[in-house]
Amino acid sequence: MIVASLGQPLLYLLVLGFGLGPVFQKAGNGSYLQFVAPGVIGMSVLFTSVFSGIGLLWDRQFGFLKETLVAPVPRATVMIGKTLGGATVATIQGLLVLAICLIAGFRPVNWLTLPLALVFMIMTAIVFAGLGVAIGSKLQDIQGMQLIMNFVVLPIYFLSGALFPLTDLPTVLNFLTRIDPLSYGVDGLRNIMIGTSQFPPELSLAVLAVAALIFIALGSYSFSKIQI
Repeated sequence: MIVASLGQPLLYLLVLGFGLGPVFQKAGNGSYLQFVAPGVIGMSVLFTSVFSGIGLLWDRQFGFLKETLVAPVPRATVMIGKTLGGATVATIQGLLVLAICLIAGFRPVNWLTLPLALVFMIMTAIVFAGLGVAIGSKLQDIQGMQLIMNFVVLPIYFLSGALFPLTDLPTVLNFLTRIDPLSYGVDGLRNIMIGTSQFPPELSLAVLAVAALIFIALGSYSFSKIQI
C-alpha cells in the first residue's frame, strides 16, 4: 500500500522538479528540485495521514469499527490510537519520499539537521491524521471521499506554498496560506533542509502543535458521536 502510494509524489517530483527547473532557475531562484522536494514530502505526509483517518469508513463498512468500540476503553483512547497509527504510517511514507528525493538529486544543506526534519514530518502527520479521523467520523459513505479530496485536501496542499514561494502574494492568497497548517509544516521542512523559510521554525512548530491539539480534540468529539 505504501509503495503504491508513492506514484503521485514521484510524479510531482519528476515532472515539476525537472520540468519547471529551467524556468525557476532563469527567474533567479536556483534549483526548483531543491525547492519543491520539501513540498512533495509534505504532500505525501498530508495525503497519507488524512486518508488513514478517513479509512474509518472501511472499518465501519466491514464491521471492524464495531469490534473495536466494544473494547473496555474510552473512545477518546481509541481515537488517539487511530490518529497516532495513521501519523506513523504517514511519517514512514514521508521518509520514503525523502529517500526518492535524494536519489533524484535533492541535497540538504546540512545532513546533521535531518532529524529535525523528522520532527516536522511527525507533527504534520499528527495534525492531519487528527483531521482525517474527524472527517471520517462524520462521513456516511465512500462517495463523500471525493468531495473531501476536492474541497479540503487539495486546497490545503496547493495553498501551502509547496509548489511556489510564499512571497509577494495577493492579499487574499497571502491570508489563506497563513491559516493553512500545512504551510508551516512545509516551511519548517524547507528551513531545515535547504535553509530558506518564510516563518521562524519556532513559530512553525508552535502552529503545528496548536493545530494538532485542535484537530485531536475535534476528532475525539466527532469519534465519540460516531454511529455504527
